Amino acid sequence: MYDQEKIKPYDDSAAKGEQVEQMFDAIASRYDTLNHWMSLNIDKRWRRKAIEQLSPFAPKRILDVATGTGDFAIETVRRLHPESLVGADISEGMMEVGRAKVRQQQLDSIISFAKEDCMSLSFADETFDAVTAAFGIRNFPDLDRGLSEMCRVLRKGGHLSVVELTHPTRFPMRQLFKVYSHTILPAYGRLISKDQRAYRYLTATIEAFPQGEQMMDILAKAGFSQTSFERMTFGICTMYLATK
Repeated sequence: MYDQEKIKPYDDSAAKGEQVEQMFDAIASRYDTLNHWMSLNIDKRWRRKAIEQLSPFAPKRILDVATGTGDFAIETVRRLHPESLVGADISEGMMEVGRAKVRQQQLDSIISFAKEDCMSLSFADETFDAVTAAFGIRNFPDLDRGLSEMCRVLRKGGHLSVVELTHPTRFPMRQLFKVYSHTILPAYGRLISKDQRAYRYLTATIEAFPQGEQMMDILAKAGFSQTSFERMTFGICTMYLATK
């Protein structure tokens, strides 16, 4: 078990997956506002880079895991022009926000949403040309199992693109990020989302989540090859690319 799998949003009275669903349902209506404020909109650039690394492969069928409110799914369709994209998430509250965005942008003929437990996806083997995940896999109750499922539904030769928040490893950004994540981030969370515990949980999982070379080893164990990673914005975010 990895350290972040032991961290739950609220307490030990329920399984982590149930608590994660409850947390994101609770903050869904304010999630986008808070994310963009806290990252000074840099999160949009991170998403674009993670999408662009799939551009040479021109995937036609894409699965976006932990799709949340659909920002990554929408940007992926705008940039890669796939035939179809399925956004999968455990939180109906988050996906309802995403569905409204997709309808507003008239992309509902391409993008669909499905409530899925990412530990046991309902899709058949080798269904998708690409699988993506933005800022979601650190919430998996079982990272190895979730990544193995993502590999299973990906066709041979298909690609995985992941972008995830990580903690900087070098001075002074490591120290500055620690101050920010332990003081400013929970305060913003309390002010905007009314759920300070949710953002304390998110901070804790960022600090505990495996990254860099360790994450590449985990991807290889899940069935991926040709793994690579790139740290962005002084290590606050890390982007991964892997092939099945």
